[in-house]
Amino acid sequence: MPITVKLDDLLHERRMTLTELAERVDITLANLSILKTGKAKAIRFSTLEAICQVLECQPGDLLGFREE
Repeated sequence: MPITVKLDDLLHERRMTLTELAERVDITLANLSILKTGKAKAIRFSTLEAICQVLECQPGDLLGFREE
């Protein structure tokens, strides 16, 4: 998939666990894990907004594009 999710990098930079992010964003750990591993087929803008607010980042910091 050409869309990449850079959630691991952002969490590491902010010294935050996936569990902590899940609690602060109010999303299940399972759904956040699916997003983190790149297996998600879609993401709601409201979820993307909440993640960006908590991580103090822009959507482009979280998502990337690579040509295959």
